[in-house]
Amino acid sequence: MLNTGRGLFHLVENGKSIPCEHVTMGECLRSAGYRTFGTGKWHNGPDSYARSFTDGAEIFFGGMWDHWNVPACDFHADGDYERKIHYTPNFTAQSDPVMVRADHIHAGVHSTDLFTDAAVDFIRSYQDDKPFFMYVSFLAPHDPRTMPEEYRNMYNPDDIPLPGNYAEMPLVNFGWTDGRDESIEAYPRRPERIRQHIADYYAMISHIDTRVGLVLDALEERGMAENTIVVLMGDNGLAIGQHGLMGKQNLYEHSVNVPLVMAGPGIPAGMRSEKLCYLMDVYPTLCDLCGVEIPASVEAKSLAPIFAQPDTTVRDALYLAFQGRMRGVMDERYKLIAFRTEKLKLTQLFDLQNDPWELNNCYDVPGYREIGARLEARMLELSREWDDRLNEDGDVFWQAYDRYESAAVKNPRGPSGADVKKQMQISQ
Repeated sequence: MLNTGRGLFHLVENGKSIPCEHVTMGECLRSAGYRTFGTGKWHNGPDSYARSFTDGAEIFFGGMWDHWNVPACDFHADGDYERKIHYTPNFTAQSDPVMVRADHIHAGVHSTDLFTDAAVDFIRSYQDDKPFFMYVSFLAPHDPRTMPEEYRNMYNPDDIPLPGNYAEMPLVNFGWTDGRDESIEAYPRRPERIRQHIADYYAMISHIDTRVGLVLDALEERGMAENTIVVLMGDNGLAIGQHGLMGKQNLYEHSVNVPLVMAGPGIPAGMRSEKLCYLMDVYPTLCDLCGVEIPASVEAKSLAPIFAQPDTTVRDALYLAFQGRMRGVMDERYKLIAFRTEKLKLTQLFDLQNDPWELNNCYDVPGYREIGARLEARMLELSREWDDRLNEDGDVFWQAYDRYESAAVKNPRGPSGADVKKQMQISQ
């Protein structure tokens, strides 16, 4: 979504590849006369990388990996990234190696350092009169949560408070208890283990902060800082104990409210905004700030009007989704989350102003029913607007699962922690 400026349901294979008719952000700026440099994670296939960047180094064609042994590619101007090397993911459990797309592995070099060094080298050696676009995509703070030794004990777990919505067990069991991220910590979630996970998470983030500082220092050294737009964003949004969850596969604030910081020409210094946006909106925003025409394939909206007029509303609501299990909608105060599986039909409504931890479901509370109905109608409208279709009949999420109503667990407030724990003990 970020690299195409397109909505989730208008991507190909969930973004695993980008067809030529979808102009990437790098491709757009490249055609406008920019040199474009890409390093780090590229999860959208080699072809789209090749047409996006004129330069690059330490390119990782994948989603996650061991931070200390990243299979990386050199930059190939001809776009040929077909070289593969042997790798044994778990040498104690398997004897057959797998093939990974790579030219080399810098054993013992942390991924954050690997990509930072590539970015700094590009800036320090840059001699062209053309402007440049640099895309640095870190693997951290994604697990495995490992970091250089000087960061390992930076945070004392005993000094870290548990989040206000910490729970030992998932407050809603939507069939993802053994899913990716959730299986990295045992049930029930013990306080001491959650504190250790948070300490490790903070350590990885501090490592990134320091290395981003080196990139900014390089811009200062070259006298480029005042004329460079810097964007810092992240998609992780890990729960780490909140709502009894560990990962980002949910629609709560700890997972969908992700970092976005922008600085540079055309952006007011010190401004903070609570306006709603998607990360894909960064693409047309950069186009506006750089005076580049926004490609017709881009569906996202520029945030530049907010910089000029802080009260401007670019998006009045956000449509949220995770697999076929849940959909949601939120405005600047309220959020509605609908869980729909064959075993669960549950709708939650949160007043984010009065309940930022999302603990109190107001869906069936007098005084909130009109708000819930309004958001349900808006969610249906947005599902059609974004072409969110679940089957050949064109059913949208809200309608497609009504047939489960008679068989589903109907509990607008959700099962209790004890109920979920009991369910999980049975399933295990």
